[in-house]
Amino acid sequence: MKRNNGKNEFNQASASLGIEFGSTRIKAVLIDEHFSPIASGSYDWENRLENGYWTYDLEEVWTGLQSAYQELSNQVEAQYAVKLTKIGSIGFSGMMHGYLAFDKEGNQLTPFRTWRNTTTEEAANRLTDLFKFNIPHRWSIAHLYQAILNKETHVEEIDFITTLAGYVHWKLTGEKVLGVGKAAGMFPIDSELVDYNTTMIKQFDELVSSEGYKWNLKTIMPKVLKAGERAGTLKSEGANLIDPSGQLISGIALCPPEGDAGTGMVATNSIAERTGNVSAGTSVFSMIVLEEELSDYYNEIDMVTTPTGKPTAMVHCNNFTTDINAWANLFAELIAALDLQVDKNQLFTTLFEKALEADFDGGRLISCNYYSGEPITGFEEGRPLFVQMPDSVLSLPNFMRTQIYSALATLKLGMDILTAKEDVKVDQLLGHGGFFKTKQVGQQLMSDALKVPVSVMNTAGEAGPWGMAILASFLIRKEANQSLEDFLDTQVFSFEVPYSVEPDDLGSNSFDIFMERYVKMLKIEKTAVQSLN
Repeated sequence: MKRNNGKNEFNQASASLGIEFGSTRIKAVLIDEHFSPIASGSYDWENRLENGYWTYDLEEVWTGLQSAYQELSNQVEAQYAVKLTKIGSIGFSGMMHGYLAFDKEGNQLTPFRTWRNTTTEEAANRLTDLFKFNIPHRWSIAHLYQAILNKETHVEEIDFITTLAGYVHWKLTGEKVLGVGKAAGMFPIDSELVDYNTTMIKQFDELVSSEGYKWNLKTIMPKVLKAGERAGTLKSEGANLIDPSGQLISGIALCPPEGDAGTGMVATNSIAERTGNVSAGTSVFSMIVLEEELSDYYNEIDMVTTPTGKPTAMVHCNNFTTDINAWANLFAELIAALDLQVDKNQLFTTLFEKALEADFDGGRLISCNYYSGEPITGFEEGRPLFVQMPDSVLSLPNFMRTQIYSALATLKLGMDILTAKEDVKVDQLLGHGGFFKTKQVGQQLMSDALKVPVSVMNTAGEAGPWGMAILASFLIRKEANQSLEDFLDTQVFSFEVPYSVEPDDLGSNSFDIFMERYVKMLKIEKTAVQSLN
């Protein structure tokens, strides 16, 4: 990828915009014809637990989108002395999974139920048994079927169900579509057809036929598209939703909306067989592109696809950095109470680097980072815990090593199924997300934990929204019959050399010792969930 040369010029019509609705931030990234970021904007938001469901208000979707876009537009005007009016292509991505339901007038039927909800255990288990295919708690079909089991009245009125990125795309273009990688978080995909699995659709319709609904499943889900296919154009009403000032014009081409899993794969150039990536932020998930289908299905492994439809094994953990962030905020409060000042980035860098100074056994400390449920280990709810023994050594390095190990532990349990039970080969994992911002620390500890090389590119911090901008660029810049894999290899990443680390034997042994304690500690976590309401 060529970097912007710093000249005070750029061609708006050749630029591509990617906007991702993440768990804690809405971020917009504008790239030029060399795929270099030239402007960005963001808006912080947070999900809320309301009436037993993790949710976001859809009004804030538009407030956040407009705020992020306005910041990006202001940067363009300041740097290039032009108003941003015309963009070559746009793409939207968002948190995988979730449930948004609408009636035929387009009215929202129930508050947005996000990926973080683990209230669908009965539905997920029944569908997994029916399909002989793992249906995770957070998938859209699990939410829909659980609503049916709960006898929720809104189900009768459903005309359309989608995910967050699909909703935004629909409101801006009028098109009810999803990229195949995003659609794979709603319902199982047939990689041969690059569409929903027709056998399973029939099974589901037969399962709920006695309810007498006027809809069938295929008609209420978005149409599935591959990367590179045109997914509509920006309507005038849509342009005003993005930019209320009226500067942005309509008619801009949009690519299929994708999930943050797919954009992570693109951002790390890991969409070919035996490649994999890890997206590490509020949640964490690894994506391994398979050479062949797994021999069996596992409740701990999601089967999704690349943005082009290739089968991909996904290990998804609901909890990752939330607990680390909470402790960091506590330390920041202490610093402020002492009338001292510290930059937030410096604070995190210092804490992460301290983790490398920990004792071999981590001071015999243990923690559980579960703020919400964690299906891989069988938890519908979480209770963050920190435990020390009377002979533990409580120091800052040991404490931070324990926090990071705790974040990696559930991912390790899921990855072991692929590597040990299925003998899946992974040449390397490419990391991206906030966990890798501190150079080498998270990268090395993850490599030690998973016992596989972990690489980080210069683009790792740009991650999802940059990956979405690349998919938008692919729509208008691909050559005839060019594959996404070839586009990434020959154009986007031809100049990129990732920074790689190998697992360290001592570090791997240290993590193994931690895991022995961690597995035992899950019994305490279960008691905490049952006892502390």
